[in-house]
Amino acid sequence: MTIRPLRIVLVDDHEMVRTGLKAMLAGLDVRVVGEAADADAGVRATADLDPDIVVSDVRLGHRSGLDLCRTLLARDPGRRVVMLTVYDDEQYLFQALRAGARGYLLKKIDGDELVRQLHRVQAGDIAVDAALAGRVAASAARIDAGEFWPGARLGLTQRESEVLALIVAGLSNGAIAGRLVVGEETVKSHVRAVYRKLEAPDRAAAVAVALREGLFR
Repeated sequence: MTIRPLRIVLVDDHEMVRTGLKAMLAGLDVRVVGEAADADAGVRATADLDPDIVVSDVRLGHRSGLDLCRTLLARDPGRRVVMLTVYDDEQYLFQALRAGARGYLLKKIDGDELVRQLHRVQAGDIAVDAALAGRVAASAARIDAGEFWPGARLGLTQRESEVLALIVAGLSNGAIAGRLVVGEETVKSHVRAVYRKLEAPDRAAAVAVALREGLFR
């Protein structure tokens, strides 16, 4: 009996990425039956095409891949969603798994390995990038030992926690960039992530949450 290829829908807001993924998967045991550039289009494509797996980036502009995952699972609890992203970050992994994703893979993966991991997901396993899984295990050991960064329990990454500490200390984005030796746009991206995760609309609110939660003593 011939086993049909996995049918997947790709959701990524960069057309170049979608084109590259389709080219990489051409000739392999996966068929890209649809694609979408945002979460809303991803929901529609999934409803129309009923793929085996939805492969989505974490960041999709206005709504995230995590929002997409939650929406798809609310409609069909058996839907398989895999995150394929550049964000090599255990906190994004935790958020994806909490949202119900069945995999979290990095875009540096090659075609054969991606297909192998997607088949694992189709078979009922959870697929996580090996290097990221190793760091998660190390983080778990630190948690058991009582060693972790402030804000981890609120979903902040270690770098986001560092940025928040400097916000609490009163530093501007430019000063934070100088202290951490990164670009100011990188700092702004971290600040936006801090606001989102703390559900804080601005700097003052983020500082208030940090002080209320006793993150920095």
